[in-house]
Amino acid sequence: MEPQRIMSDDRTADLHETALDVLERLGIKITHPEARDLLAKSGAVIDGEMVKFGREMVMAALQSAPKEMHLRAINPSREQPLNAESLIFTPSGGCPNVYDRQRGRRPGDAESYTEMVKLVQGFDALHKMPVAPEPQDVPVHERHLFTNLVQMIYGDKPLGHYARGHGQTDQIFEMITHGYGLSDDDFRQGIWSSTVINSNSPRLLDDTMVLGLMDYARYGQLTIITPFCLSGAMAPITVEGALVLSHAEALAGITLSQMTNPGAPIAYGSFSSNVDMKSGSPAFGTPEHVRLQIGAGQLARLIGIPWRAAAGSASNASDAQGAAENLMGLWGAVMAGANIILHSVGWLEGGLTVGYEKTITDLEQIQSIAELCLPGEDTDLAAVFADIASVAPGGHFFDTDATMARFAEAFYPPLVADLSNHGAWQEAGGLTAEERATAIWQDHLKTYQRPEKSLEIEERLMPLVDKMKRAGGAAPLT
Repeated sequence: MEPQRIMSDDRTADLHETALDVLERLGIKITHPEARDLLAKSGAVIDGEMVKFGREMVMAALQSAPKEMHLRAINPSREQPLNAESLIFTPSGGCPNVYDRQRGRRPGDAESYTEMVKLVQGFDALHKMPVAPEPQDVPVHERHLFTNLVQMIYGDKPLGHYARGHGQTDQIFEMITHGYGLSDDDFRQGIWSSTVINSNSPRLLDDTMVLGLMDYARYGQLTIITPFCLSGAMAPITVEGALVLSHAEALAGITLSQMTNPGAPIAYGSFSSNVDMKSGSPAFGTPEHVRLQIGAGQLARLIGIPWRAAAGSASNASDAQGAAENLMGLWGAVMAGANIILHSVGWLEGGLTVGYEKTITDLEQIQSIAELCLPGEDTDLAAVFADIASVAPGGHFFDTDATMARFAEAFYPPLVADLSNHGAWQEAGGLTAEERATAIWQDHLKTYQRPEKSLEIEERLMPLVDKMKRAGGAAPLT
């Protein structure tokens, strides 16, 4: 589908120029001295912790940033190209809590994280491993070891991680290299891990985010630099104002990445919506959310770098509000031409919770969009004419030769939706979509099978993980 537009090309260029003015005249606060020193050597003007980026620095970074990448996986059939034509769906991230109808709302734990990995593994329309819910019963200095281990032994899709300091990042990368049997060159020449770096809007890159960005750049792994700009709170209240600020912060992150390692994998990120001006709470799936996505897509295409958007929901329940918000967010991202869509399933409460049933009901939307992406048929029109001619006016096509030849696989089979009549629905228990979703996730966990090579990977990894734990793991940078 052709990307939509909310601005003319000239207006998009004007917003880009205004973002460059923000970087050059106002600057970005960068708290880490190593990053400031690196940028100063590349021509940035430093005033305390404020860094002003010249236009030539930014343009040089955009020139060196790759336009096409490839996300590696232990299963080659799960690998994903990342370019201007890609459409990659990823599950929820950043959620400290978890909810399902059987056990209620609770803090994320090792059991729920493992279950979510298994659920994501079981659906082809989700392309990367999940990083949520946060397993809070695992000590923070070992949590990165646990989540990476679970991804590697229960899934075979591209991996995703949090960047929380040198120690944790080094251990994650060592696990990938050792567990997958890669040489250092194999690892550095392929993208085996990706992370999201969120600027602290407005105009701040803190130590944790800066070091994560630089660590990933040095190792040649993918950084998705994503300002989280909520219009009316951390960004100007106008759509264009929020776009300018988000674009400026993303350009700053891209520039730091390329100054660290020219050619380092980087994706332009935008996660912008509005807040509810009565409560201050984030809102998703709103008209402003969609406008901001489409505008971000225009800016991303202007600079020519693959980019990410996000869906999501502010709803407290897996209800009509949650479904509508997520679907609006998904369509906004698809219409905007996003290449990666984060939080595409499962988000509740603005990201405070990931829901099991919500993951399943949102998957219905993802799978429908995936079906729409399939190429259209080049149908024999003479056969179409003959099929129409075979049915008298007022007749039906249920039993024509064409229907009988194709009925079993003719249409998308719903995952959750119940298309039976009211009587049949009542006889089957009168279950709502959320209740049907419970049975689906339970069945998927019951029938889950570990991927090929997973036992071999686990056997290689466990001695290394035990050794890292005995050495104290690695505390997150805070």
